[in-house]
Amino acid sequence: MVIYSNDHGPPHVHVIGPDAEAKIKLAHEGARATVVSNDGLTSTQLAAALTAIDGNQALLAQRWRDIHGDA
Repeated sequence: MVIYSNDHGPPHVHVIGPDAEAKIKLAHEGARATVVSNDGLTSTQLAAALTAIDGNQALLAQRWRDIHGDA
């Protein structure tokens, strides 16, 4: 998972695989992350990424704020 320093809101991460990338929007506490775009990740890879993101939402949201502020 990657949070680019020159990226824009809303808070999201990029999941990068071999010849594939998905953009996943972070959710507020208690909600699930949502896929914004997917270019080449399999459904299995995407499901694993969503599970990992959902399990680390607080950390990822804090990292987003560290990089981008509260925007």
